Amino acid sequence: MNTATQRAGDIAFQVHGADDGVPVVLAHSILSSGAMWSSQAGMLASHGYRAVCIDARGHGASAATAAPYDMDGLAADTVSVLDALGIAKAHYVGLSLGGMSGMGLGLGHADRLLSLCLCDMRADTPAAASAPWDERIAIARAAESCAPLAQPTLERWFGRPFLDANPDDAARLLAIAKSTAVEGFVGCAEAIQRMDYLPRVDRIAVPTTLLVGSRDGVLPDAMRELARRIPGAVFEEIDDAGHLPNVERPEAFDAALLRHLARVAA
Repeated sequence: MNTATQRAGDIAFQVHGADDGVPVVLAHSILSSGAMWSSQAGMLASHGYRAVCIDARGHGASAATAAPYDMDGLAADTVSVLDALGIAKAHYVGLSLGGMSGMGLGLGHADRLLSLCLCDMRADTPAAASAPWDERIAIARAAESCAPLAQPTLERWFGRPFLDANPDDAARLLAIAKSTAVEGFVGCAEAIQRMDYLPRVDRIAVPTTLLVGSRDGVLPDAMRELARRIPGAVFEEIDDAGHLPNVERPEAFDAALLRHLARVAA
């Protein structure tokens, strides 16, 4: 595990593949870590890319600094990793929380990007989407642990049938969610609640693909609307997948990701 040191605390990351490979940064969902990208990191390395899996602030091995956080700050954490590795520009793949902070990169740090692949996310948080986070924050604060949130979160992401049929994946992701620092979870949850990139998404100028699981609630419709607003954006839906299609349907997700990389390289 490597770290990038900055004022907001150390940001942990792992690198897979040759040092001279084209860099691809992978950013994860809340209550997860860079480990959720292990399959994609190996796949990208096998295709000659240099995959950089980052642990978001307060998640995995990254420092859990005191809240509040915001999406622009989480985007800046990614830039600190690029700086630590001497990477001028990278492809960026972000899912859920990672996709949201990816909007911040596209708007504030486009000069550091080769492309964006944003997955299972939205660009704003209306009141109906914000309200459930208040309850989750209260639960974590009261328990002084994210453990009570872990199982309900996985069931929202995947549904019971997938978890029952894939106990190894379920156990791995459950352990990661349970071990997330309360301050990291709260800071990121509050950043989600305050996010409002939607009025500015038409300013994103880097090549962008939007990927979403077809069973991920309201997000397919929200991301279709984003695709209409972001100039030149491509929208793809991963059939029969929920919130983490890279875990639930890895072959379909990987194929879509490689199509994105081939398209932006053309």
